[in-house]
Amino acid sequence: MSSRTSEFAPSLERLDITLPNVGQSVVTPITGVAFWAAVALPFLHLPLLVATGLSSEPYTNAFIALLVANVIALLVGHSHYRD
Repeated sequence: MSSRTSEFAPSLERLDITLPNVGQSVVTPITGVAFWAAVALPFLHLPLLVATGLSSEPYTNAFIALLVANVIALLVGHSHYRD
């Protein structure tokens, strides 16, 4: 049994080294897109407010959906290029 654990030890060490690199290469683009979405989404709020005044339920729902998307983008993109 001890020989079996010694066979897996090097592969586990390699796994610990490669997983953070993969995670970083996936997380960085997601936070970048979320950051820039949080910057761009408020520019959609203003025309919606000016053009419709949220006069009917579909416009109000669209405004709330944009607001929720903006908050989510702010939370996800908050750490983009943070030192």
